[in-house]
Amino acid sequence: MPPRAYVNALTGLLRECYARPHHRCSSVVRPYTSITSRERDAQKVEEVAILGGGITGLASAFYISEAFEDVHVTLYEAGPRLGGWLRSTSVDVGNGKVVFEQGPRTLRPNVPNGLVTLDLLDRLGLQNDVLMTSKESTAARNRFIYYPDHLVRMPGPGSSLLGVLSSMISEPVFQGLLYGALTEVFRPRPENLDDESVGAFISRKFGPAVADNLVSAVLHGIYAGDIYQLSAKSILGKVYKTEEQYASVMLGNILEATRDDSLVPLLDLHMMRYLKPFMVGSNGKPLPGTEILAKVRQSSVYTFKRGLGQLAESLESALRKLPNVTILMDTPVELLELVAHGNSSKVQIKPKKAKQSGAKPSTHRYSHVVSTISGKTLNSITAPVDSLSPLALTPSVTVMVVNLYYSNPELLHVHGFGYLLPRSLPFDQNPERALGVVFDSDATIGQDEIPGTKLTVMLGGHWWNGWDTYPDEDEGAYMARAILARHLNITEEPQAVRVALQKECIPQYTVGHAARMRDVSSRLQDHFHGRLKVAGNSYSGVGLNDCVRAAKELSMRLVADSKATGLEDLVAGGETWTRREKGTREWGYR
Repeated sequence: MPPRAYVNALTGLLRECYARPHHRCSSVVRPYTSITSRERDAQKVEEVAILGGGITGLASAFYISEAFEDVHVTLYEAGPRLGGWLRSTSVDVGNGKVVFEQGPRTLRPNVPNGLVTLDLLDRLGLQNDVLMTSKESTAARNRFIYYPDHLVRMPGPGSSLLGVLSSMISEPVFQGLLYGALTEVFRPRPENLDDESVGAFISRKFGPAVADNLVSAVLHGIYAGDIYQLSAKSILGKVYKTEEQYASVMLGNILEATRDDSLVPLLDLHMMRYLKPFMVGSNGKPLPGTEILAKVRQSSVYTFKRGLGQLAESLESALRKLPNVTILMDTPVELLELVAHGNSSKVQIKPKKAKQSGAKPSTHRYSHVVSTISGKTLNSITAPVDSLSPLALTPSVTVMVVNLYYSNPELLHVHGFGYLLPRSLPFDQNPERALGVVFDSDATIGQDEIPGTKLTVMLGGHWWNGWDTYPDEDEGAYMARAILARHLNITEEPQAVRVALQKECIPQYTVGHAARMRDVSSRLQDHFHGRLKVAGNSYSGVGLNDCVRAAKELSMRLVADSKATGLEDLVAGGETWTRREKGTREWGYR
């Protein structure tokens, strides 16, 4: 087999680890279509409550209020601010201001989830606030893993075949990768295996060194999780599907590359076709006013001038202008139950408190409720007790984010997006249990008023599981500076430091996640007759694009079938894929 084919397949494997979870499947509901008025009248949408004011809750309120203009939507937020984990802060450092991201920092214009977000920002009027990182930029080309005591560039754009092969042979981080790739075909999946951990899957197919050195680092950057707990079925969707179909990941990728069509999830195709009329004209070119979105599609990643928090701010501003939307701040919900209402039933919400003047009574009934809060929290407030108990089995990890700004713009001796740390890194190289470092001044150019070097260090994740207490801000800053001194030889005093502890911020899709979500979908029907729906990062993707798409899909399903739970994609128990001709232009641009 030609070396280039193997290198491309290996690169594709690493790239798939960055992709969104793929445990969607064909729905029992016809995707994005209308049903008869008789079917809809059986459970008419009269008044909707949304639990949670994070990005999923805000997007859900936006889409539902738009789809049902005569229906009132009430959003319950337990805290004093909206936006959830989107936390962008402008910090005055003396000679100007810089933007610190204490949550997500960039978005990928991937298909189709990224297109849903692009459509949303277009409708919010954010086109002129987009900052793009080109696919040809240093940040796009240079992504590193630190192992065992130095930075190693990962294969990617701009890599030559000779350079990749040389690196794979000489760098310890790639130990076992070539041998594992050549012999993987002889290690088929055991019979009757429905799911396994990412670590077990990669170890079985390519060897434990590949799992511990490479894949663990990549998933530290996305889930901050333990690869020996995370579900291969839920996270490595296309890779796992390829092995199922061809019995070999490498052989499957090579055979797929020779076909005239490609394997895509059916619902992804439906979503692309749904969005097309809003963004592409009949002539195949971007509609007037959406040209900037076509440019964003060609970028590696993008953000906004004031940070990703600007998206949440714009959604909040749009919602507060709508007459059919009420936002209740500082209003946590303590009880949610189905109660009789005439000849039908409704979902009753009892808040713990309602500080706002003119707020709804302490108890209110809704025809439908959309929960975007964590699954664990939702289970704790629903009656009967533990009616949604599988949700309690989805753990979350805590991450400490340390932002640092240095006035010296020439501080880094290497440039790129940043680097990640694998689980196999020797302890003396990572006693702080860091997950990775982002070179923000390379990755998000144009946000700051003054030049300098801006870095973010991420600490904790699964390494801190079971901890009762966490480092305070001073300790976090000290740990971050120790990492930078050891790995990058940066010993200068930062001009500004911000530390944020994000408790239980990233849900972990552990082994059996898809099966548990199917169980939850059945329980939502049994105990709430489909009147309680769920969306958000506890279910079908932890990224911002995933959450926006989940909100969009839920609103579309609410129009098509008011009994939908939000988890229909998991009901059939497996992924439904289809073939799409390569080069097919669902869009006027690729």
